[in-house]
Amino acid sequence: MLDYTALEFPDPPADRPYTAINMVMSADGRTAVEGSERGLGSETDQRLMRELRVHFDVVLNGAATFRASGTSARLNRPELEQWRTERGMPPTPIAAVLTRSSDLPPDRRFFTDRSFDAVVYLSSAAPPNAHKRLAALGRPVIEVPQDKEIQAAFHHMREQLGAQRILVEGGATLNGAIIQANLADEFFLTLAPKITGGPTQTPAVQWPTPASRDALQHLSLIHAHTAPKTNELFLRYKFSA
Repeated sequence: MLDYTALEFPDPPADRPYTAINMVMSADGRTAVEGSERGLGSETDQRLMRELRVHFDVVLNGAATFRASGTSARLNRPELEQWRTERGMPPTPIAAVLTRSSDLPPDRRFFTDRSFDAVVYLSSAAPPNAHKRLAALGRPVIEVPQDKEIQAAFHHMREQLGAQRILVEGGATLNGAIIQANLADEFFLTLAPKITGGPTQTPAVQWPTPASRDALQHLSLIHAHTAPKTNELFLRYKFSA
């Protein structure tokens, strides 16, 4: 049985955390159905997602994913928490969200569940009262400068949180911004054997202007595993230099 706790990762770069992106996608290229990723991945995919989290210090989401699916760093299995503590790590990673609008529903587990630590990265482009309003929900709020939000957030994670590795779980715009900033090291993709149809696609990675043929991002395949019972394909890529 495929076991992501057995994965190995290289040391982080000198100036930032090692960063991996993890997404699930249908066979026709959609990462959300009825507004979220629920229903695309199987229980096997959910298990591997949590096994992958054990290797990371921070699990990061964008605000749209937060609103659609919530954001947490929960592992949901005591043996995974034990795996981390045996290696000198906190029982769960830190959950993080990056937002420009500050539109984060206060009833989400991110704010109400104290079984994991969490931090909000708030763009300086947010409304004037946003910092005070979000801070009142009980999580640290770190302001990051507009148009340098990701770089500043990663710097804070490395220098103030001691994060060696960051796992990004969407959405597409955040994934795209991280890749365009050359801050992504690996890309995990679960290919679900499902067709969703419909005119609007929700890709795994998105930025405003499509790359030209000469500027395409290239990936190197690290592994490709199949799950015979679910017909899913679990892919791990490394971003080529």
